[in-house]
Amino acid sequence: MANEFIIKVPASSANIGPGFDVLGIGLNLYLTISFKVDPSKFGAESQKDPANIVLSYEGDGAENVPLLSSKNLITKTALYVLRANGIKTFPIGTKVHVNNPIPLGRGLGSSGAAVVGGVLLANAVGNLGFSRQRCLDYCLMIERHPDNITAAMMGGFVGSYLRQLTDDEYSKVHCPLEQILDTDIESTPNNAPVDIGRHVKYSWSSSIKCICIIPQFEVATSLSRSVLPTDYSRADVVFNLQRLAILTTAVGEATPNAELIYNSMQDKVHQPYRSDLIPGLTDILNNFTPESHDGFLGICLSGAGPTILCLATKNFDQIASDIIARFNKEKVECKWLLLDPADEGSTVEEVSKL
Repeated sequence: MANEFIIKVPASSANIGPGFDVLGIGLNLYLTISFKVDPSKFGAESQKDPANIVLSYEGDGAENVPLLSSKNLITKTALYVLRANGIKTFPIGTKVHVNNPIPLGRGLGSSGAAVVGGVLLANAVGNLGFSRQRCLDYCLMIERHPDNITAAMMGGFVGSYLRQLTDDEYSKVHCPLEQILDTDIESTPNNAPVDIGRHVKYSWSSSIKCICIIPQFEVATSLSRSVLPTDYSRADVVFNLQRLAILTTAVGEATPNAELIYNSMQDKVHQPYRSDLIPGLTDILNNFTPESHDGFLGICLSGAGPTILCLATKNFDQIASDIIARFNKEKVECKWLLLDPADEGSTVEEVSKL
């Protein structure tokens, strides 16, 4: 078993354009999990936690992130995977340090990255030997929206869906994390069915970069989901499907067609219903175009928001500053990042062995 290793999980943007719950992209902003087992240094300290772990955290939201193994999303996820495979706790002397620059609750896949990181942590510390695809199954037991999860695990620009499950499989996967990981340390949670999700990775032009405009407030995914209708008109569904078919190819062309990409990133399934949650959203989506800004390709809400994702080939500073200025009119402060696709997805680097 590896004595020390580093896990890196990229941020992700989901619901790309018309691809609600379908399209996601991994971004090169990484959650880093450093892991070490050393009973001589951490043994007594780690045994203060029922799962034999010393957990520390730095980065976004550090003041509010729980450090108890049964409360922290990363370690809860890792314990679920370990216990589903007959391992009740972390080894004595386990120390985990998390460095998270991914903004929490902003639509850049922070919770998805934590789930992916937790599964990879369990796979490494438990010496389980799972493939990426098998790790993805465990992720989808917890996070039921595959667009973020798949982008974070596999990297790049991906389309994904959940396989039609049998009744027995369905009963196992539709279970909240609090039930998956029972407080009884002797409990054994349901194991993940095989190949829950399927995905494909699309081509992405090397000239296209991602401008992420990040308003400094959170939008809970539950709230963002609650404003969506339960039924859609045929016209709106067809509108999105037509654009989805074009967008997945258009962004992979060596010379991106700005007009084609811009029009293919339109959406009628979720953005119109979430506009009241994000001041200025409708105006920004409608008025930032290839005609208004040179190098601009397309724009959409990232995940459940409030982050705005822009695709562009140049003029990044001007595009970002103009969108931020529009948000400022609504008294909304923003930060921004210029990111590239994280093509390699999540990685596990072994530092040393016992």
